[in-house]
Amino acid sequence: MYAIVEMAGQQFKVAKDQKVYVHRLQGEVGSKVTFDNVLLLDNNGNVTIGAPAVEGASVTAQILSHLKGDKVIVFKKKRRKGYIKKNGHRQYLSEIQIESIAATGGKKSAKKASAPKKEVAPKAEVKEATTDYSSMTVAELKAAAKEVGIKGYTSLKKAELIEALTK
Repeated sequence: MYAIVEMAGQQFKVAKDQKVYVHRLQGEVGSKVTFDNVLLLDNNGNVTIGAPAVEGASVTAQILSHLKGDKVIVFKKKRRKGYIKKNGHRQYLSEIQIESIAATGGKKSAKKASAPKKEVAPKAEVKEATTDYSSMTVAELKAAAKEVGIKGYTSLKKAELIEALTK
């Protein structure tokens, strides 16, 4: 039996009694940790794939130790520019041992109650404009275009405004 579990932001394929190094976990050495985000579960050939996680499945592990990983050297250089940067980094890790993989009995994700769909009111029909736009001034045409919601009305000329408003 194995499972693919998301632990501390990474995905791991784990089996019972396996030791895994993961990013530093909160908790004391010797304490037990439960991971509920099981993405895939294989029980003797019976594969269950979650969408995105398998409901009710969990993995229990014990923290064995907290340690630091190997040093990683970060070296940056731009040739012929005199630019060189050298930095080092050691990642904080936790060593855990998988104690059990449970197909049921984990934290069940609460299904969201489907909210009733809002009915969209039909858009009010645009009334035919019976206004004589040719007798209006440019300022009045721009105000009418703003009310109707024509984009870019400020840069249009009088003839273009009249054409846009009559459409």
